[in-house]
Amino acid sequence: MTVSYTLEVADARFCGFSKLLFRWKGSIYRLLYKDVLVFCGVYLFFSVFYRFILTPKQQDLFERISLYCDQFTNTNFIPVLFVLGFYVTLAFNRWWGQYTSFPLPDNLMMVVSGNVHGADERGRLLRRTLMRYANLSSVLILRSISTRVHKRFPTLEHIVEAGFMTTQELKKFESLHSDFNKYWMPLTWFSNLASRAREEGRVRDDIALGLLMDELNKYRGKCSLLFHYDWISIPLVYTQVVTLAVYSYFAFCVIGRQFLNPEKGYKDHKLDMYVPVFTLLQFFFYTGWLKVGELIINPFGEDDDDFETNQLIDRNIQVSMLAVDDMYQNLAPIVKDKHWAQRHFSIPYTVSTAAETLKQAFKGSTFDMRMSAEDLEIHQPADTPGKKQYIPLKGSLGAGLDSPLQRGNGILRGGSLPSLMVVLSHPNENDADASPEGDINTTNHKEQEMALIKVAIPEEVHTDRRVSHLKYYSAVRVHPRGTRQENKGRTVV
Repeated sequence: MTVSYTLEVADARFCGFSKLLFRWKGSIYRLLYKDVLVFCGVYLFFSVFYRFILTPKQQDLFERISLYCDQFTNTNFIPVLFVLGFYVTLAFNRWWGQYTSFPLPDNLMMVVSGNVHGADERGRLLRRTLMRYANLSSVLILRSISTRVHKRFPTLEHIVEAGFMTTQELKKFESLHSDFNKYWMPLTWFSNLASRAREEGRVRDDIALGLLMDELNKYRGKCSLLFHYDWISIPLVYTQVVTLAVYSYFAFCVIGRQFLNPEKGYKDHKLDMYVPVFTLLQFFFYTGWLKVGELIINPFGEDDDDFETNQLIDRNIQVSMLAVDDMYQNLAPIVKDKHWAQRHFSIPYTVSTAAETLKQAFKGSTFDMRMSAEDLEIHQPADTPGKKQYIPLKGSLGAGLDSPLQRGNGILRGGSLPSLMVVLSHPNENDADASPEGDINTTNHKEQEMALIKVAIPEEVHTDRRVSHLKYYSAVRVHPRGTRQENKGRTVV
């Protein structure tokens, strides 16, 4: 059974991952403990042999051999990290590809339920038979590649007994002679039956039939991918190279990492600790990495983390039959929803999630960007005559101006530019001093949220091309419902 710990790591917290180290099922300890015991036993044998059995002259020879082996284990003479890392990456990509190639009937059953019509017994029979053929094809391919499924359905008679195939269909299946896997036969029956349903008018047009065929081909493609993943493995030579690199490396470590007599003054042998702690950790990591590749290279076995193929078969047949039979035209009454008369939805929160209502909705990283009035000036060449320009501020820029205008009580100042912008808080206030040049027609913008800044470029321009005065401004009206409309511009003296 696949070991799942997703809920336990949903939140990052203190010692969150550390608690997972004490699990046994699906753990690296269960996968590796036999290898660690063998390595410790061999290391102990050579240690006892060196300390208590060899003569002094033989000990000198063993020490020279140990130093020689240690010279190569402490260098990149054996590229364990490179070959092991590349191999595990290749195995993981293969594992993920097999996972995404699982033939799930969800898309196909939706198309069958929506396009094969008929509430009578004939229509029900057509829909159920179509989905039974699809599930039969997945059972045949999984039976060919998964040891769990093969143990569940060791013969085709077991598949007939399970209800995926009838006796007449078994006879037709066996009557077609082929030297290759015949998992594709039920899908051919599916396409032929879909064509017959089209002739009977159960499938109402060719577009619906084409949609059925498209989903069927996608389903068949995934079954074919699983078959080819099982057929074509990672090249055996690379698997052999990785295995030899790891085990030969630690075979030299058994001798090269022995603690030698500190009295003889060998380099890096000043202590006699008896137990090679760091060598054991290195063995645990490297061999564990190799075991990970061994585990995921074929996830259709019976390891703790292999795919639950039998449960997947049970799920697929149940869900697909419910979708095309019980759920066919099984609709609840169409009524007005709870928020029918509301313009804005107010979805309730529980007490544990009420704090999320205080968070402002994210609208973009530049939404809260603030700019001074100097940044809003129009830059024109020095020889350009002054003229009025209207700059619509939409989206985040227009909304971003509201906050500084309101916080500044109607005054916005920026840098060395003398400027003044007034916010009218009363929507019906008439401006008697408004300039005729500032009239703006807002008839077509009643429902839009925007502000207009009316900028006048005076004839007198400094040599640094910065506008000296802002003569016109926009008055932004704040309405009770939150909509904004532009007011007539006025001249600032």
